[in-house]
Amino acid sequence: AFSQLTHLPLIVDLTVEKNSRLKVLYGSREGFHAIDLDSGSIDDIYTPANTETVVTPHCIVIMPNSNGMQLLLCYNNEGVYVSTYGKATKSVFLQWGETPSSVAYISTGQIMGWGNKAIEIRSVDTGHLDGVFMHKKAQKLKFLCERNDKVSSLSLSADINGT
Repeated sequence: AFSQLTHLPLIVDLTVEKNSRLKVLYGSREGFHAIDLDSGSIDDIYTPANTETVVTPHCIVIMPNSNGMQLLLCYNNEGVYVSTYGKATKSVFLQWGETPSSVAYISTGQIMGWGNKAIEIRSVDTGHLDGVFMHKKAQKLKFLCERNDKVSSLSLSADINGT
C-alpha cells in the first residue's frame, strides 16, 4: 500500500519493461522511485545531487522506443534522463525557461510545460526548445494532458477563504 512507503507519492505512472516486467514509478518530495511488482523491491531511481532541494515532480515520461526502460523525469525547473534502474541515459538535462506548474507528454514526441507567462514545447529526445506560446492567464494547472492533438487542463480555483 502507498501509505507504507518511505516517500509519499505525489505523481504515479506505470511501465512495462521489455513487455514482461511491471514497475510502478512515482515522484515524491525527495525524488523519483520505482516499485518492481514482481519482486516487491522499492528503488530510488533519481534524487537530486543537492539534498536540500525539495522536489516538485511534474511528470514521468516513458521514452518512446525504449522497451519501457528509459525515462525522462521532470521536476522543479528541469528534467533528467535515466533508466528504470536509475542509471543516467543521456548527459544532457532538460531546462525550462520558467518553472512550469504542469507538464505533459505530447504524442508528437514533445513535452509541454505550462508556466506563469508561457507554454513551452520541447523535444523529448533532446530537451531543445521547439516553440513558445505566450499567454496572459496566470493560473496554476493541477492537470495537463494531450490526446489526439487536443490539450486538456484542469485548474483549481481558490475557495471563498482564499486557500
